[in-house]
Amino acid sequence: MTRAVLSLGSNLGDRLAHLRAAVAALGDAVLVVSGVYETPPWGDADQPAYLNAAVLVADPAATPRDWLERARAAERAAGRVRDPERRFGPRTLDVDVIAVWDAAGEPVLSDDPELTLPHPRAHLRAFVLRPWIDIEPHGRLPGYGWLTDLLNAEPLAGDALELSPRPDLALESTP
Repeated sequence: MTRAVLSLGSNLGDRLAHLRAAVAALGDAVLVVSGVYETPPWGDADQPAYLNAAVLVADPAATPRDWLERARAAERAAGRVRDPERRFGPRTLDVDVIAVWDAAGEPVLSDDPELTLPHPRAHLRAFVLRPWIDIEPHGRLPGYGWLTDLLNAEPLAGDALELSPRPDLALESTP
C-alpha cells in the first residue's frame, strides 16, 4: 500500500504542538499537509474547540495496518488517554486513517472493526473533508464521491460554516 489520508485533531494541552508532533512523527512519509482549522467539538459539545488538519502520506512498504499503527504511535507520544465512557471526548491527539490506496491507485476497502476503510464517518465530518480539500482539491472519498460535493451537502453545509481557518497556525515550517 502506498498512499493514505490521515485526519489530525487536538483539543487538549498545546493543540498546535500536538498536531506538529504528529506530522513530525510521520517523517518522510508526509507528502503534503493541509491548513489548520479551529472547529467546535463533534459528538460531545461539552469540551474545548479542536484544531484539525489533514495529511497526505505515502510509503511503498506501508499496509493499512501500518498506517493505523503509526497513527496510534503518534497518539501515544502525545499522551492520548482513551476514555471508554466518553467515545467522542476531549483528547490531546486524535489521528484517524481516513482512506488508503494501493500501489495501483485503487482504494483499499476494509470492514475490519479496528480499521474500517474508508473511515465510516468521514463523509459526515466537515472537519475531515475541508482540510482534505486543501491538499486534494479534486479528491474523492472512496464509495462516497467528490469531497466538495460531500462538504456542501446537507447536513454538512452548516457544519462547514463553523470551521474557522487558522492561517496564523502552520504545521510545517517554510524553507
